Amino acid sequence: MKFVIQRVTEASVTVDGAVIGQIEKGFLVLIGVGKEDTQAEADRLVKKMTGLRIFEDANGKTNLSLADVGGSLLLISQFTLYADCRKGNRPSFTDAGAPEQARALYEYVIQECKKIVPNVQCGSFGADMKVRLCNDGPFTIILE
Repeated sequence: MKFVIQRVTEASVTVDGAVIGQIEKGFLVLIGVGKEDTQAEADRLVKKMTGLRIFEDANGKTNLSLADVGGSLLLISQFTLYADCRKGNRPSFTDAGAPEQARALYEYVIQECKKIVPNVQCGSFGADMKVRLCNDGPFTIILE
């Protein structure tokens, strides 16, 4: 499982011209599910992500967590995080989880995040989504 976490001042996701998820300060998280991933792996990454201290404190040090700043989450499924570009010019996605497995783990991550973070928004699994964000910093972290 892979999480690409971007600290944002605002982010939104649109499907068919309609905004289906929108946050202000918080994390936009792109979530990729691999074919070997489990709920235990999801639990580990959710715990790590929600505990990250990457917001600035009064002294300008990255010392505050999502909870400390009242931040929100925007969770987007993105199987392309498992693209393998080592051979040729066309990416292979053989390491990505099957759609039914990936959907189940993505929805599991959403439910686990909702237990910790008051405002969790999400994209639409498998949909053609347009994602907008203002990356704060920029600050991007990859968890695997």
